[in-house]
Amino acid sequence: MNVLMVASECAPFVKTGGLADVVGALPQALAQVGIDCRTVLPAYPSLQPLVAKGKEVASFGDLPGGAGRLVQVKAKGITLLLLDAPRQFDRPGQPYTDQNGADWADNHQRFAALAQAAARISFDGLGDWRPDVVHAHDWQAALAPVYLKQEGRAGPKSVLTIHNIAFQGRYGAHVLNELGLRADWFNPDGLEYYGDVGFLKGGMMFADRITTVSPTYAREILTPHFGMGLDGVLHARANSLSGILNGIDTNIWNPADDTTLAATYDSRSLRRKDTNRKEISEHLGLDPKCDGPLFCVISRLTHQKGLDALAGAVPHIVARGGQLAVLGTGEPGLEDAFREAAGTFTSNVGVHIGFDEGLAHLLQGGSDAILIPSRFEPCGLTQLCALRYGTLPVVARTGGLADTVIDANAAALAAKCATGFVFGDVSVAGVQAAIDRVVSCYSNKTAWQSMQRAAMRQPVDWEQSAQAYANLYGELAE
Repeated sequence: MNVLMVASECAPFVKTGGLADVVGALPQALAQVGIDCRTVLPAYPSLQPLVAKGKEVASFGDLPGGAGRLVQVKAKGITLLLLDAPRQFDRPGQPYTDQNGADWADNHQRFAALAQAAARISFDGLGDWRPDVVHAHDWQAALAPVYLKQEGRAGPKSVLTIHNIAFQGRYGAHVLNELGLRADWFNPDGLEYYGDVGFLKGGMMFADRITTVSPTYAREILTPHFGMGLDGVLHARANSLSGILNGIDTNIWNPADDTTLAATYDSRSLRRKDTNRKEISEHLGLDPKCDGPLFCVISRLTHQKGLDALAGAVPHIVARGGQLAVLGTGEPGLEDAFREAAGTFTSNVGVHIGFDEGLAHLLQGGSDAILIPSRFEPCGLTQLCALRYGTLPVVARTGGLADTVIDANAAALAAKCATGFVFGDVSVAGVQAAIDRVVSCYSNKTAWQSMQRAAMRQPVDWEQSAQAYANLYGELAE
């Protein structure tokens, strides 16, 4: 079976968040179950060296925003179809924003071009390769199912995966014509969303199936609290909605052979995590003699992630004998709050504002627990990495966090299946209560190591999820 992926980012080539990790890992996992994937991806400036190595397989003179061509190249085990459209994508800055952090004014044209290019090649294919299913990811690719349906002829079925429903892609009605969208579809049962053209909403209306990245999040987004205004649309398509849990690349995230660690280890050599903790202490200026738990944060520093609540709980972590290591970037106010905490508790709080892949691995390898107090979390990947590394997740009860972490309640501890700590109240008091539970459990080294080993046994790879996607594709293709 052939599947055409459509996405705005793909690790390791271009990444701003977890979407890229999924789009980068899923095609390789699907290959193990007999699915041949090709991935349509914008040719941002950083990908131009790959464009130079590839072969042109299609060209378009009239995409929204300008002409473009698809260049096929295989890299890192993924067959890429790079949309080389200089007017849309050859520019400095991030994939979605300029050098000042503002959204590109023509993002509607840029990502409509991506979706339209994918749809156009879906009918006739590329040589002897033709997709059975087109799989679009998030709002940037969500018009692909729309363009497929708009063509009005038999073609491949479509899947839209919602990675985060908070990001929707809304533009004024005036863009209909310039994007080549049907004006008679601008209504509540089509593309119209509160007077605007809704990219994500349109994809949700016209895709054959809708998935999201965890079973719990699939249920949550049917409610007004989590649906971000689209819960009514999802209720109308509820029979086509399902949740398939994300996985991680366990070749990259493997403490037994992770070269970024100061010391590799497995479930039988957990004491070697101490060497990594010492390396973290040296890197961030923490007191290496502290015998309390080392908590870490590897995250965007945003309100969604609940890190305002954590910032208020930092003094409590220190008062309970713990330490905190923070890696991330985000809202200026939260960046300042964690910098201030590091300045106040110099030997117990360390902060690195920015992102450093090697440091992310080291924090997973040397910390005792990872804090993820998200107010909503479609899936989350850092808790999966933490499980793999025996770094116990402390998570809010939402989305994929609830689906992947087994709370250390009395029954789970007795059955030796607990893998972390789950709490419901995302507030300073709620985070403090969760920290108290962690500190109490950490004092019992036997129970703590039992939890670490249970966490490291938990499947976090793509095997089960890839088979679930393969089954979904098979149903559609039939």
